Parts: sequence; C-alpha cells; structure tokens
Amino acid sequence: MKLWPFRKAEKRDVDPSWSALLNQGAVSASGAYVDAKAAEGIAAVFGCVQALSESTACLPLHVYQRNDDGERERADDHPLARTLRTPNPHQSGLAFREAMTASVLLHGNAFARKEYNDAGELVGLHPIATRGVTVLRLPSGRYAYDYTDDAGQRQRLLEDEVFHLADRAECGSIVGKSRIAIARDTLGMGLSLREHGASTFRNGARLSGVLKTPNVLNDDTAGRISTSWQSQFGGSGNAGKTAILENGLEYQQVSMSLEDAQWIAAQQFTTEEVCRIFRVPPTMIGDLRFGSYQNTAELGSQFVRYSLARWIALWESEISRQLLTSMGRRRYLAEHSVEGLLRGNPEARADFYQKAITAGWMTTDEVRRLENLPKRTEPRASTKDEGQGDE
Repeated sequence: MKLWPFRKAEKRDVDPSWSALLNQGAVSASGAYVDAKAAEGIAAVFGCVQALSESTACLPLHVYQRNDDGERERADDHPLARTLRTPNPHQSGLAFREAMTASVLLHGNAFARKEYNDAGELVGLHPIATRGVTVLRLPSGRYAYDYTDDAGQRQRLLEDEVFHLADRAECGSIVGKSRIAIARDTLGMGLSLREHGASTFRNGARLSGVLKTPNVLNDDTAGRISTSWQSQFGGSGNAGKTAILENGLEYQQVSMSLEDAQWIAAQQFTTEEVCRIFRVPPTMIGDLRFGSYQNTAELGSQFVRYSLARWIALWESEISRQLLTSMGRRRYLAEHSVEGLLRGNPEARADFYQKAITAGWMTTDEVRRLENLPKRTEPRASTKDEGQGDE
C-alpha cells in the first residue's frame, strides 16, 4: 500500500549542491587514475565482480506466502513475484539483479526507481545510473535521492520511491562505501603494472636503453637517430631484429628486465589482493596456482558460504524491507533457492537429492520439479485379462 499523503508532505526541491557528493575517481599513490570504470579494466576485478553478480543473479528467487499452519507455499502470482521476474520492459529479472549487484560491488550502491499502479501494487523497478545519484538527509530525518533523468534534468525521489542496495556503510549513513575507493592504491598499482607491461611490449619487449657515442651530436642529428631507431626496432613486430650501429654508437640497457623487476610476481600479487577485496577464492577467477582437484570443490563451497552468502542475504533482507509493507512482511518473504548452484555438478546434485528423499524432507515430485520435470506417473496396474481378446 502506498502512503501518498506522507510523500506529498516532504520537500521535493533539488539541492543545488548535489555535484559535490558524487563518487568520483582519484589519482592513486602509483600515479594511476582509479575509478570504477578503470578498475574494471583489471582482469581480476572484472572476474570477481562477474563471479559474484552472475552467481547471485542466476539463483532462483521466489516469493513465499506463510500459511496459518506455519507452512509456506510459493506465491508466484503475487505482484512482487511478477516484478522480480520482469522488473521493467527492458530487463529480465536475471539481468536486473546482475546489474544491480555489479553496481554495488563497483560503486558501493545501486538504485532503482519503484513504479506502482493505481491500486498501490509494485509493478516495476527501473535502474538509475549510480554516478548520477546523490543521497540527502531531509529535516524530517528521512532520505531523498536526487538524480539526473534521461532529459538531463535533476529530479528528486523520496525514500519510499527508491529501491536502494548498499555495501557496508559508515555508522549514521545509509550510503555504501565503494570498495574501489577504499582499495584505490592497491588497484592503482595493478593499473600501473598493466600499463608497464603494455608499454614494454609496445616498444619491442625490451625496456628503454641509451645510445652512446664519443662524438658530439647536434639536435638535428640526435633527433634523426632517435626517429630512425624507433622506426626500425620499436614495437613488438620488430623484436629480435639485429641493430647495426655506426659512427661509434653503442647501445646500453639502463633499466631492469621484466624478470629482474619481478613483474609477473607483482601481477600475481595484485590478483591475490583483488580477491581479498571482494572475498572471492582465486580459483573462481581462473587463478589455479594453488588449486587442485582435491581442494577446488571445497573452495567452491567456501565461495557459496562466505562470498555469496552476504549478497544473497542483502537481496532477501532489502526486498523484504523496501518492497513489502509492514503488513506484507508478516505474510510474505523472498528467498533464493541455493540448490541451483548444484546444477553444474550432477554427482553432487544426485547425492543431495538422494539424501533429501531418504531423510524424508523432500519427495520425488519435489525433486522432479527442481529439475524441471513433470510429476512422476505411476504405472497402471495390470489386470488378469489385459492383452487378451474377448472370448
């Protein structure tokens, strides 16, 4: 039920100081400019964000109704269930939840505008670009959200008109802290290492050196030699060519090689640091240096218990708090079906179902429904005269 009288009583004027609160990037200690877009260019960051957002979005999310006898049943026709399946005309439920989770991981927050019909039922969730949103505390103690619409105009939404997901926030605030901003220096080092490697290969897979000569060179001669040297031996396509030096020129390398600089080890360390930031096992993003057949399955279980659990719980709690009324929360709840993670492992799935049926807390038909199979048809009892002709 929508509380329109309370909304009308609050101020909707846009605060002109909103731009000062935008979450912009900054220069890290390594000199690299770091924001969410730049950080996502690091393979480890992209891998961690995708592992968490894709896995969370792929889990089935259902709305359940609590019955008077303490049992519960699926409420697929509830307006909330329909909205979670198709939040807006342009996105499926999976695409919406993946984008919102990724936004929280990269920016610390994700926002969507709620849409209601005339009956007060939730019928849509429309994502809002995180960079364009400013959260303000009103004199009433409630919050307002200023954002830029598609026409470039600043608009204000009140607290109960916005679905807001947030990462960990400071006490006294509801705005989530960006992990990218917190770990800016660590990610800046990763960006600098990537640029260093790209520059090295761009210049022929060798670090810079100097051309020495005992002769005195004027500016024109020095410029001509530099241009000629770069055109003949610069770039990865010219790597391995033999240089012919004349007029007393001598080449001397003045920087360390990639091996001397431990570039590869530094890249691996950056991957480990990024995994710590997002709490994702390195094996989940393709780093198998410490993975084996024996521990990979256990690391996958840890990913579910310790990495995904926080995001699953965030979605379930915020859906209940923000998308259901106080009366609706007493009767309805949204919950993920974590069993969906077993679909990639037939042996584990079969073992799970067998134990569930044997223990008696699942039936064969319930298992078949999870596997998208119809109910089992009992074989028709044969009769004594079946298959025999009339006498």
